[in-house]
Parts: sequence; structure tokens; C-alpha cells
Amino acid sequence: MTRIQNYIDGQFFDSDDGLSLEIIDPSSAEKIGTFPDSAQKEIDAAVKSATKAFEHWSTSGPEYRSKWLFSLADAIESKLTEFAIAESRDSGKPLSVAKMVDIPRAVANFRFFAGAILHDQSEAYVDRPSVLNYTLRQPLGVVGCISPWNLPLYLFSWKIAPALAAGNCVIGKPSEVTPLTAHMLAETCVEIGFPRGVLNIVHGTGPRAGAALVAHPDVKAISFTGGTATGRLISRVASESLKKVSLELGGKNPTIIFEDADLEVASTTAVKAAFSNQGQICLCGSRILIQASVYDQVKAKLIEKTKALTVGDPLESATDMGAIVSMAHFDKVLHHIELARKDGGHVLTGGVRLHVSGRCENGYFLAPTLIEGIPHTCSANQEEIFGPVATLIPFETESEAIQLANDTKYGLSASIWTQDLNQAHRVSSKLSSGIVWVNCWMHRDLRTPFGGVKESGVGREGGLYALRFFTEAKNVCIKMD
Repeated sequence: MTRIQNYIDGQFFDSDDGLSLEIIDPSSAEKIGTFPDSAQKEIDAAVKSATKAFEHWSTSGPEYRSKWLFSLADAIESKLTEFAIAESRDSGKPLSVAKMVDIPRAVANFRFFAGAILHDQSEAYVDRPSVLNYTLRQPLGVVGCISPWNLPLYLFSWKIAPALAAGNCVIGKPSEVTPLTAHMLAETCVEIGFPRGVLNIVHGTGPRAGAALVAHPDVKAISFTGGTATGRLISRVASESLKKVSLELGGKNPTIIFEDADLEVASTTAVKAAFSNQGQICLCGSRILIQASVYDQVKAKLIEKTKALTVGDPLESATDMGAIVSMAHFDKVLHHIELARKDGGHVLTGGVRLHVSGRCENGYFLAPTLIEGIPHTCSANQEEIFGPVATLIPFETESEAIQLANDTKYGLSASIWTQDLNQAHRVSSKLSSGIVWVNCWMHRDLRTPFGGVKESGVGREGGLYALRFFTEAKNVCIKMD
């Protein structure tokens, strides 16, 4: 049983009023720990600590900050297996995925920004021989980083690392659904002697801890990843004090398979894109658009490959898909499947709860689900289900594919499968998406901009885009005679 505490000013504390919440392992439905149900007092204490630490951290120089971020990355990597086990127990994802993806990517995030800050550049302009303009990029101060439950440490580090590298002090609020690895991160900071107050981690729910963080007058920016409804609320509250906001929100991403594609590779990757992490990734390809001339052929491949996935105990090496993150979310996904059936959808495979024997007999397992035969306007093709559910939609022409792909309120990512380079460029330019993959999915270069359009978010993360968000630009103009 794990007892999580808040990490404030380099020390661990319970919530001021002693309230706590339970941590449930979704693969077994068993209680595995508790964490503080924090609110305003804990956020106030964290902001006070961060404000005190800011003067030294912000003026310490990039080499100093880089050294600490590299040390933190090394320390996490040295305990990779322990972190991965905690991530698997907390979220229900396969241990193999946590070992190969989640924890290594968290390490990579810290290392990337530790190196990037050493090579950050600014601008200088000579207006005439006697006038020089140059730009200072200065840290904002105390910033809030709110991360989701689907990739807990992976996305927590994606926000914290650039904020710290740029010289800010951070109040991190991890998801209340998956708090374990954020607590382990705090323990790791203590172990390596990370400077007190520079990083503070406050646990609790969105309406209490999260709302207090967003509304705090001394927090200069909020970086949030999560649902669109919550992002909209954060934007409204932050606008009252003109805080900077970065919002990475929902997606209803299309996978577009043209008739000239390598259909074997395309269908294999489409299944991976639909069901990785139990379909609980904002980048998952939950709408599979298939050119009509190859629709039946691709459908057969998708069904075969989906049925071949092994759903089971996340700790078993043979498991491809683990448990849905919580009972509430499990019920939500099943509800969407039932709505699709009512809209005339035909479930090609899946759509039912699976019972796994042994320690996981009470876990929240769902068979990966493919659905066809529903209009592109129905809820299953419009709303983010965020689970192992994908729909199949035929199209005749390139223009129809583009129209179907763009016909949602979201615009996060898309993938295109074709061997026609001209078509790839043409379609990519016309898709309303922040990210477009061609003949691949989920290839990420940390230097590139990450984010969406429409209701998929505001702003961009990654590389210099993240460092710029966490700084304020100041122009200095000097007349030299």
C-alpha cells in the first residue's frame, strides 16, 4: 500500500485537512494506495516555496539548470523498472509498454531540454551602424503544469522539463487517477538533492487542487493536457488574470488509407494506432478512412489483426492491451459502443467486457472494437471516446477523404497512407490537423511543434516552442552614439 504525499519545498506533507483519496489498480480493481485531496492551502504553500526559489534558479545560468535536469534523467533511468511497474499498476497499461515507451520517453524529455537550453539562441538586429536591438528571453516565474492520466510520467515530464530548463519554478498537478510516478519523481528529487522549491508537486482533484492552481494570482502560466471541456474552463479562468495558457486537448484522428498504399503495413499500423495504450492516447487513430476500391480487403486485414491482439494481465509479457484506466472510464467507453449500435453500427469485433482470470478477474478489460456502417455525423465518429474503439468509413475520392477527415470539431493529428508523393503533400496541406504522418504513425522528433487546431488545443509544445512558451520576450534597443 503506497501512501503518497505532496512534495513542497523539498519535503513531504499530507493535505492540511487530512483528506485523502484512493488509488485503484484498474487491472485488479484493488486499492493500492492513497494520496492527498489537496486544495487552496497546499497550492498557496507550493507557490510560496516556488516564489522563494525562483530568484536563484532563474539567475543560476543554463549550465546549472542543465546539470540538474541531466542528473534527474539519470536517476529516473537507474530505476526504470520500478517506475515502469508503478506506471503499469497505476494506469493498467502493459508493463512492456511502460518499460519501452513511457519511462524512456520521460528520461528523454528531461535530457532533451537539459541539452536544448545550452543551445538556445536569441535575436539581434542592427538597424543602422549606431543602433542595436537584441531580444532577452526571460523566465515567467512560477508556472503550473497539469498532466493527464493516460501517459502519466511521460507527459508530466514533457511540461516540467522545458519549464525548469527555461528558469521557471514549477507547481505540478498530476492526474488524480494516476499519481504514483509523480510521487516517485518527487522521491527521486529528494534522493539527488534537487534544489528545494524549484519543483513542487501537489496532488488532488481538478475541482480543488487544479482550480486553485489555475486561479492563483502568482502563477504566471498554465500548461495543461487533458479533455477539451476542462481546457475550455481553464482558458476562461486564466483569461481573468491574462495568464499564458498552453492547452493540448482532445482528438478524433483520421487514418486515411488510399488504394495505392502498402495495405499490409497500413492495416498493421492502423491497428496499432487505434489500440495502443488501450486506445487511450490523444493521437490514436480512432477513425479509419478506407478507399472504397480496397475497403473489403483492408477491413478483413483489420479484423484479423485486431482479433490477434492479446488482452490480459498488464504484467504478463505477452499482453498487448491491458485494462481501461478506471471503472468510470470503462463505463463511458461501453456507453459509446452502445450509442454506435443504436445509430445502426455493426460491431465487426469486440464491443464486450473481457474477464481475465487470476489476480485480474475483477479488472476493467475491454475487447478491442471495430465498428462500421454508421454515418460520419454520429457520436462515435464525432466524439472522443478515448478507448479501444475505432470506426471504419469508406470513401471514393481524395476530396471526399479530406472532407470526412476534417469534419469534426477536433484537429490534432492524422495519418495518410499512399505511395503517391504528390498526393501525400496535397492531402497533408489540406488536413485541419496540427500533426500529419505519412506512411507512419507516432514517429516523434522532440524538436518539432506538437499541438492541434480547432478544439484540439491552443499553442504548441516541444523544442523551442515549449521554451518560448515558458519565457517572455523583451526587446532592448541601444543607440551607441
